[in-house]
Amino acid sequence: MSHKTKLLILTAIALVCIAIFMFQGVEGNWGYVLPSRGKKILAIVITGGAIAFATIIFQTLTNNRILTPSIIGLDSLYMLTQTLIIFLYGSDTLSITNKNINFMLSVGMMMLFAFLLYQFLFRGEGRNIYFLLLIGLVFGTFFESISSFMQMLIDPNEFLIVQDRMFASFNNIQTDLLLISMIGMGLTVLYFLRFGKYLDVLALGKEHAVNLGVSYNYVVKRLLLIVVVLISISTALVGPITFLGLLVANVAHEFMKTFRHKPLITGSILISIIALVGGQLVVERVFTFSTTISVIVNFVGGVYFIYLLLKENKTW
Repeated sequence: MSHKTKLLILTAIALVCIAIFMFQGVEGNWGYVLPSRGKKILAIVITGGAIAFATIIFQTLTNNRILTPSIIGLDSLYMLTQTLIIFLYGSDTLSITNKNINFMLSVGMMMLFAFLLYQFLFRGEGRNIYFLLLIGLVFGTFFESISSFMQMLIDPNEFLIVQDRMFASFNNIQTDLLLISMIGMGLTVLYFLRFGKYLDVLALGKEHAVNLGVSYNYVVKRLLLIVVVLISISTALVGPITFLGLLVANVAHEFMKTFRHKPLITGSILISIIALVGGQLVVERVFTFSTTISVIVNFVGGVYFIYLLLKENKTW
C-alpha cells in the first residue's frame, strides 16, 4: 500500500470521527451546539497537530523513538507557572482570570526557559543533544518539586484551580486563543519549511549529517526552537498531554513504514487528530465528563511506553 493511500485512509477516518463528534446527539439549537463543538475540533486539530509535529522532529534529532519533548521540562514549567501565580497573587489575579494573558505568559515562560537552555547547550564544544535531555530532565524534576511544595501550602479552594490546569481540557476554549494559536502555528510552519529538508539526513545521525554537509548545530538549534514553540502553544492552549506525542509518533512509524518525514509528519498529525477526537467522544459520551481526555491518553500512552521498553529490551 502506497503512502498516499495510507494518508487517504487516515484522512477519511479523521473526517468520520469529526463528523460523528459534530453531529451525534444534536437535537435542535444547532446555532449553539455546532459553534461550540467546532471550537473543540479546532482546538483538537491545533493541539494534536502541534504535538505530533514536534514529537516527530524531536525523535529524529535524538534518534530515539521513546522520547518526547516533555522530557526537557516544558510541561513541568507550565505547571510551575500556574502554581506560582496562584501562590503569590491568588486565584483572582488577572493572569489567571484572563486566559489571553495567561496564555501569553505561559508561552513566554516556556520559550524563555528553552532559549536559556539552548544557549547553555550550544555555548561549549563537546556538548550534544543528550546533555540537553539530561539537563532538561533535572530541571523538570526540580520544577515539579517546587510546584508540589507550593500546592501543599496554598488554600484548598485555590488548589482546585491548579488541579484543573494539570489536565488537558478542550472545554471553554476562547476564540481569541484559537486565533493566536493558529497564527503562531502558521508562522512556525513557514519557518520550518527552511529546515524540513534536513530531517531525512539528520535521521542518519550526527556524523553522517555532518559528512553530507549539514551545519549540524545551526540546523538542530533551529529545529529545537520549532519544537519548543509548538509544544508551548499546545500546552498553554489546553494543558499538558504527556504521552500523546509518544503514542501517535510510534503508531505513525508502524503504520507508514517509512523514514521519509513528509508522509510521516502528515500521518502522525492525522493519527493525533483521530486519537484526540475519539478520546473526547469517550470522555463526553461514555464517561459523561467524569474524567479528562489527558487521563485517557496518558493511560494508553503509558501502557504503550512500557510495551516499547519491553520490545526494545528484547532486541538487546
